[in-house]
Amino acid sequence: MAAKHWHRLSHESDLWRKGLTLVAGVDEAGCGPLAGPVAAAAVVFPCAWRQTGLPSKLRGLNDSKQLDAEEREKFFQIITTHPEIRNAIATVDVEMIDRLNIRQAAWRAMNLALDQLQPRSEHVLVDGLRIRWLTYPQTALVDGDCRSYSIAAASVLAKVTRDRLMVEFDKQYPGYGFAEHKGYATPRHYAAIKEHGACPIHRRSFAPFRPMETELELFAADASLPPLNASAAPLPDCPPA
Repeated sequence: MAAKHWHRLSHESDLWRKGLTLVAGVDEAGCGPLAGPVAAAAVVFPCAWRQTGLPSKLRGLNDSKQLDAEEREKFFQIITTHPEIRNAIATVDVEMIDRLNIRQAAWRAMNLALDQLQPRSEHVLVDGLRIRWLTYPQTALVDGDCRSYSIAAASVLAKVTRDRLMVEFDKQYPGYGFAEHKGYATPRHYAAIKEHGACPIHRRSFAPFRPMETELELFAADASLPPLNASAAPLPDCPPA
């Protein structure tokens, strides 16, 4: 297998080499939208892949944001039906998001997904910074969905699950365009809110329903997180897998 494919299994392989066979990648989707649930997924690859590498059907797997909808659906099907891959998906609804805040709701979804995996994962690879509310030993990887195939797989499952839910919500609450923008803050979405007002799946703790300053405070609620800076340079895109 090409070096770049091995490299994206290096974090899993290091843990497998230490005897930790149940290593889960975990990621979330839906922290930014104005509406809908947040989703999270956990994926455990077989430790035998330390010798064999990633199966050819999974070549091209990457951060879900770097894949188009067709590619995400393809990988979702492969990951969820592969006999050697263990996976779990969880969502946290709008009511809980507004009650906790979006960060803690996302972490709750991650814990719920991980708790579905039996036997329990021995170690977790997480995208971004360390999550002190995660009830598992963990390794935090900045840009982890670009650097770890198991995190990338989790990002795909979470993204596809949430997108499918938003398509269903579009049927329940027509006129907002949820099937198109999936609840994100697009001009069409803002125009629909202005015309129709909020619907039951809108996050009332988010702007435009709540002052932006308060929303930013919620995102920085954990002292281990750096303060959000709207002028900060964006992170680079993931390279192709």
